[in-house]
Amino acid sequence: MKEIPGSKPVPLGQLVRAQDRLTFVYLEHCVVHRDANAITARDRKGTVHIPAAALGALLLGPGTTVSQQAMVLLAESGSTAVWVGEQGVRYYAHGRSLARSSRLLESQAALVSNQRSRLRVAREMYAMRFPGEDVSGLTMQQLRGREGARVRRIYRENAERTGVEWTRRDYKTDDFAGGSPVNQALSAANTSLYGVVHAVIVALGCAPGLGFVHTGHVLSFVFDVADLYKADIAIPVAFDVAAADVDDIPGEARRAVRDRLRDSSFLDNCVRDVKALLSPPEDDAQDDGDLDADVVMLWDGNGRAVASGTSYDGGVYLDPTDEYPHFEDDE
Repeated sequence: MKEIPGSKPVPLGQLVRAQDRLTFVYLEHCVVHRDANAITARDRKGTVHIPAAALGALLLGPGTTVSQQAMVLLAESGSTAVWVGEQGVRYYAHGRSLARSSRLLESQAALVSNQRSRLRVAREMYAMRFPGEDVSGLTMQQLRGREGARVRRIYRENAERTGVEWTRRDYKTDDFAGGSPVNQALSAANTSLYGVVHAVIVALGCAPGLGFVHTGHVLSFVFDVADLYKADIAIPVAFDVAAADVDDIPGEARRAVRDRLRDSSFLDNCVRDVKALLSPPEDDAQDDGDLDADVVMLWDGNGRAVASGTSYDGGVYLDPTDEYPHFEDDE
């Protein structure tokens, strides 16, 4: 039989562990293609080669053109592509997750489906906003009250810092221009932050709609995670933009958020926080090797998992050259 044309996929054992990869690489205004087992990015200045097996996620920004072979290589390497706006401040679509394991997704679903574990994760999210304080005994109602007071204080502090007049957070989703300049800037900055967080969540293979504090929306978990960073990113940026008295408030806010994220370790911090919130307590938070593991198990119905590709009834066989098991017809 003829060999499949083109470069052979990178053997699974040679793939770089998730914790050792380049977490995110952002590209814009270039042509993305493939050269053997490397992703290439070409623009008028030249061509850059990026080792696909060491890449976590590729953020494709404005002006990018990507080839089918580049997407094939990313999939074979356990990487993903996410189509975004400038510096990731808009999320549009994504390819496969960079995680081959469903461990984080299953853990997220299990945690959010149990009232006790959901409350524990929600408390951990609030605890990240109140460093050094014990919130383990507070109810959700008490936590919301504490958070409301904290955010109001942050608004007042930024208003005093910038000299921007502030009354309250007031906006209508169907009348953006009707809000005050600072409220317009806050809406634009928050939306930009949501886009970057959304890109991280889908790249890790998590479900954007399974939130712990927020619920009922397809982006509930995105809102949960973004709220961890608004006080340090979106709110100060919005007040700075409002104080600058610019003509294009939403555009300036998006660019300011972009620059703030680009100049910090935000992506690394966001990945770390999501994993810490969703990883089972017994897991080693520093060992992410199982996110790369190409393991398919069968649910046993009693809390266990059994190996797939095993003939339990003589009707299942596994082709070792194929990624997916085949099932014989019952005849």
